[in-house]
Amino acid sequence: LQQIVLNLLSNAFKFTSEGEVLLNLGVAKGWARGTSKRTADALSISVVDTGIGIPEDKQKLIFEAFQQAEGSTSRKFGGTGLGLSISREIARLIGGEIRVESTEGEGSTFTLYLPVKYRALERRISDGADDDVEPGTEPSLPAPVSAGNGDGFAAQPAGGAAAASAALPEQLTDDRADLLSGDRVALVLCEDRGVARMAVEVAHEQGFKCLLALRGDAGLALVHEFMPDAVILSMEVPAVEGSAVLDHLKRHPETRHIPVHAISDADREREVRAAGAVGYLAQPVSRKALAGAFDGLSSFLERRRKAVLVVEDSDVERQGLIDLIGGGDVDAVGVGSREEALAELKKQHFDCMVLDLKLPDGSGFQLLESIKRAKRFRNLPVIVHTAKELTSREETRLKRFAETIVVKDVRSPERLLDETSLHLHRVEARLPAEKRKMLDHLHNADAVFDGKKVLIVDDDVRNVFALASVFEAHGMEVVFAEDGKQGLKALEENPDVHLVLMDIMMPEMDGYEATRTMRAMPQFEQLPIVALTAKAMKGDREKSIASGASDYITKPVDVDQLLALMRVWLYR
Repeated sequence: LQQIVLNLLSNAFKFTSEGEVLLNLGVAKGWARGTSKRTADALSISVVDTGIGIPEDKQKLIFEAFQQAEGSTSRKFGGTGLGLSISREIARLIGGEIRVESTEGEGSTFTLYLPVKYRALERRISDGADDDVEPGTEPSLPAPVSAGNGDGFAAQPAGGAAAASAALPEQLTDDRADLLSGDRVALVLCEDRGVARMAVEVAHEQGFKCLLALRGDAGLALVHEFMPDAVILSMEVPAVEGSAVLDHLKRHPETRHIPVHAISDADREREVRAAGAVGYLAQPVSRKALAGAFDGLSSFLERRRKAVLVVEDSDVERQGLIDLIGGGDVDAVGVGSREEALAELKKQHFDCMVLDLKLPDGSGFQLLESIKRAKRFRNLPVIVHTAKELTSREETRLKRFAETIVVKDVRSPERLLDETSLHLHRVEARLPAEKRKMLDHLHNADAVFDGKKVLIVDDDVRNVFALASVFEAHGMEVVFAEDGKQGLKALEENPDVHLVLMDIMMPEMDGYEATRTMRAMPQFEQLPIVALTAKAMKGDREKSIASGASDYITKPVDVDQLLALMRVWLYR
């Protein structure tokens, strides 16, 4: 709700050079959304301005992504759009809508209607869920986020509401009351009762005790109460969907080592493996397939040591990566060429591969494509670790085969350690102290970000919006400027800024000039400035660094990569 209101106000100020901007709050009796005949009382939040207004034939167009009323508007005000598409989708998700009334040259009124009582849409927009709001029903929103994990889901104790939802219907039973120390325990999280019952039977045949849950929130509660050895997860579970459950399990330091075998449609295999699943079953699920899944989980749990292959042409960097990733329960083997890599892969089993793209006897692309064509290596997790500036075509090509791309320029060994730990399913508590500390720094964002002030200089309100939301959720204070000139003014007014995020392409004064001017001020000589560059523009990195930027990141911004980059500079 705050995001929508801030967006509407931001647009009103941006496009109103004289007159006023009003924020009106009220109640709309008998409001009906869209073409629906259902009515409800709604909260009405209107932003009224005396700005440039919008022609009638453009009023629907502005809600489409990347659209402004006309090209001259973009040239005058910068950026590519009004950001209303984001606000409209948020409004739709919380049961409301945004309407506009405007006269060109006189001003505009944008009104958000939000029903006083509504139901949350439990299915994603892409699933085609019914948009009509059912009045008179109480909201059914996800539980508030705990202030502990920072990953979107609270690790709820067994006595809470989530544990109550873990109660099974009479036709289904599990082993939660009969667990003994030393039992091998699997959690089956599946909404299909037939598949769930069959999975419990197969688990018993394979020597597992079994926990059973039909909802995502119940499954998470059981995981944190019983800490099972493995999880069979349907991606279609209600309450908290499977992708969110998997994300929680693989982000939380206490559960990310638990192997998860996913069940979903065949076209989601790549997605769930990249998210950290150790195995995958396509629907419909057979008894034989479940037996294979439990057999694979047993083999995985019995192997106490893991092996990772590091393919890097530089002797110094290769040894550094071996020292970083190896040790403890992981054996790291390093090679410097494509031929050596193929020989090692034939010689022994590897659980993960870290690959540089620059090799003396062929490119990493060729190695990656050749091994992924072999059935034996199809599910081998590959993390590309490269300093090469990738074109969009190269990145798309890589993502067909690699789980993750870690850019060396980010100078974040923490992220590489984190990615390998994820795909090797390492228990963080067993890592050496210095490596645990690295991952603590990476995962505990609040520790480094809390109380820091960040200046975002960007003329696209949607970028500011999205980034400000992320930064504020991590405890940072955000200052905003729409172009280089305003950025300089904002910095002078806020000399306590800890980091600047500088867009390059802006009206009035671009990011290069603004960065050079900031660097000319003695008090800001050492201030971290991260440039936002367009991936398609060759030489942007060099120009950014030459103008005084501390580092750079390409658009569209990978938020996790940006946060990792910011950690590097804020720790200094």
